[in-house]
Amino acid sequence: MACFLVPTAEAIIAGVSKKSVKKHEKTESGKIPFSTKLGWLVKMSAFGAILLAFEHVWHGEVVPFFPFLTNAVNPADRAEMFHEMATTGVLMAVLITVVWIGMLVAVHFIEKSAKEVKEA
Repeated sequence: MACFLVPTAEAIIAGVSKKSVKKHEKTESGKIPFSTKLGWLVKMSAFGAILLAFEHVWHGEVVPFFPFLTNAVNPADRAEMFHEMATTGVLMAVLITVVWIGMLVAVHFIEKSAKEVKEA
């Protein structure tokens, strides 16, 4: 119903954070800037939200007229919609973030081994 709004919000927040971090960032030689890594999170969250939105459009849960979400019309359906956002949407955003953190850990070890090879 509206679970795609949570990863969308995550992408927006990460995008704003990326711009803020980029302003104050000092780049180190041989390391990927953190703003670039935040860009990965933005892309992953946005792509996940787009896929979820497409699935909801496909099933007729998103319509091209106000209020755009079919469950936003009836107050009883809104409770179900918010429950889906709180469960499925948050779970998807957390999963995307966990995968991103895994990517950061992998990149850290790759950068570390590349630095050791360069020093040797």
